[in-house]
Amino acid sequence: MPQQSVASATRPEARTRPGARLGRARRAALPLAILATLGLLTLSLFVGVYDVVGAEDGAEMFAITRVPRTIALMLAGCAIAVSGLVMQMLTQNRFVDATTAGTTEWAALGLLLTVLLVPGAGLEAQMIAASLAAFIGTLAFLAILRRVAIRTTLVVPLIGIMLGAVVSAFTTYLAASTNSLQMLGTWFMGSFTSVVRGRYEVLWAVALVTFLIFLVADRLTVAGLGRDVATTVGVRYEAVLVVGTSLVAIATGVTTVVVGFLPFLGLVVPNIVSMIRGDDLRGNLPWVCVGGVALVTVCDLIGRTIRMPFEIPVSMVLGIVGSAVFIALLLRRPRG
Repeated sequence: MPQQSVASATRPEARTRPGARLGRARRAALPLAILATLGLLTLSLFVGVYDVVGAEDGAEMFAITRVPRTIALMLAGCAIAVSGLVMQMLTQNRFVDATTAGTTEWAALGLLLTVLLVPGAGLEAQMIAASLAAFIGTLAFLAILRRVAIRTTLVVPLIGIMLGAVVSAFTTYLAASTNSLQMLGTWFMGSFTSVVRGRYEVLWAVALVTFLIFLVADRLTVAGLGRDVATTVGVRYEAVLVVGTSLVAIATGVTTVVVGFLPFLGLVVPNIVSMIRGDDLRGNLPWVCVGGVALVTVCDLIGRTIRMPFEIPVSMVLGIVGSAVFIALLLRRPRG
């Protein structure tokens, strides 16, 4: 009898051990992911054609080029990935981000108009114009969605892609008419090559955007459930929609001015995180931020090393990865 009582007493503990280990593993997952991302960022500081360790002016070049580039990777990757998550919440569609909603094309149009109309405009003015154009374009996209009968989730990104194509065609025509095609091509070909000290500092604005998204995450989650649900629980749906759209527009506009386009980054990372962790916006935000930084850093490292001493733009690598994931998401989508 004593042996049976001891066995029965220890049996529940044995059952809880796997659950306890799983809980500890989950709690340790995010710190480990952050450490791995920091390792990638550290590697980014020392990867490149120029020898910043052995050269006489290596320390100066390290501070002028490598540090700003790595900071830009961190800020842009986090902001664009988190903005993609916000877009997906507001549209209630997993296939939407700045790339498939036409937001980036509107930002490029605003940037081009600023350069043409105010040739001496600085980075701050360009940032404001690109963000304003992205905001207007995103509101136009959302307004179109309200007037269209959406019978399948694929209609939403198709509308955004078509709207972006129209805006892109007009922007290209305008650039061709003013001999600005080369400059426009630079924006469309997102790269961190030109990020140096003195040209990346405006990117700190997207750090503020990310922080604000963390603050309003709960309201964005409720707004993502629809107007009726949001109104029922006392959330001002229209106000939250404008705030979310503004934050996405600022992140897209600032990143376009400094880096250019980062295609599918806001699509890939939020979907992968949601598949693993579910649809908890507040809980997923740190993961999306870390994942965005890690993905853009890996793609940038590949672009720097695969054809050294030449460099492949990060947008090209991201485009390949993002399009593959986009197709995979379409294929795993349940039929009917």
